[in-house]
Amino acid sequence: MTTVTSKEIAQFRSQLADDPRAMEVLDLIEDCEGDLEDAAMTLAIRAGQEPERANSEWLDALARKWRAVICEQGFRDDLLNGSVQKMMQHLLTMPNFPKILATPVLIYVLKQGVSNFCEPLDSLK
Repeated sequence: MTTVTSKEIAQFRSQLADDPRAMEVLDLIEDCEGDLEDAAMTLAIRAGQEPERANSEWLDALARKWRAVICEQGFRDDLLNGSVQKMMQHLLTMPNFPKILATPVLIYVLKQGVSNFCEPLDSLK
């Protein structure tokens, strides 16, 4: 289980204050007592997806599916500094990305550590 603290939720709220969808997602994460995977699963079901894995495995698989996009060098520096705004805007332009899940995916990547998350791509270079 990936837990998001109240302090971390407040930090994301300050960064994403202009995004009503992100605010709703952060409310849900709070309602789930910081359980990121539980919140993501609820959002996925609302979006019409049918996750067939355990919560933690499903969110990890979704994040890995988008790893090449998330780890693009132009956005990675922002993520390494804990800033998600540019990456969030980029994900929302991707036609196949489930937009309601952008916030939990980015929080998940930050909680895993951007360098650790992107390392498999770095080893291919």
